[in-house]
Amino acid sequence: MILTAVGAALAVSVELLEAMAIVLAVGVSRRWPDALLGAAAAVVLCAATAVILGPVVLGQVPIDALRLTIGALLLLFGLEWLRKAVLRLAGAKSRSSALAEYLETKEALEEAALPAPGEADWAGRAVAFKGVLLEGVEIVLIVTTLAARPSGATPALVGAVGAVVVVMALAAWLRGPLTRLPETEMKWGVGILLSAFGLFFSGEGLHLAWPGGDLAVLWLAGVLALASAGLVRAVAKDAHR
Repeated sequence: MILTAVGAALAVSVELLEAMAIVLAVGVSRRWPDALLGAAAAVVLCAATAVILGPVVLGQVPIDALRLTIGALLLLFGLEWLRKAVLRLAGAKSRSSALAEYLETKEALEEAALPAPGEADWAGRAVAFKGVLLEGVEIVLIVTTLAARPSGATPALVGAVGAVVVVMALAAWLRGPLTRLPETEMKWGVGILLSAFGLFFSGEGLHLAWPGGDLAVLWLAGVLALASAGLVRAVAKDAHR
């Protein structure tokens, strides 16, 4: 249960940081009302998706099929996050940075002319909406799949709510947290946890008896951490040849 909450919290935190960076860029370079309106529209759409998706996943799918589906989804998310994190930690790809995304979005928006006073800034609204929607949909999918665990939805929801509170508090410092948080390492940790959960749930769906029961998630995460650390060293060595 604790690992489920931690996995949900880390995943939601990273996605929220990226969404926050985009909204901040729109608000600073364009107009805050338009940035907030676009973000709010995306939040409403994501909430509607969660309300529809949650009951369908949790209530209408047979348990074995549900575990296999959850495992496959978490593996897809986790391995992709892990792949990117390995490349970034090895120096083969630029490190993940919400600050960089903030600056890029801000620069792009500043090149577009502002509409006249009283007119809607559809460009700013669209950028904020798209940024929040893309990150929000991923949050909904990850939290929904974690909430479908036999132990119930509470750990995933607690982790997600805790992440929202923390990230909203960090938003008060604007750029500060965007420069200090080790996002690449956070994404590496999220990739390990989601991949471990994915393997665990897939095994449960196939009626595999994991050594250690639910604690198998811990040693699976440990194996993935060691394997990915080895990959980081191997990729870094190739990159510096």
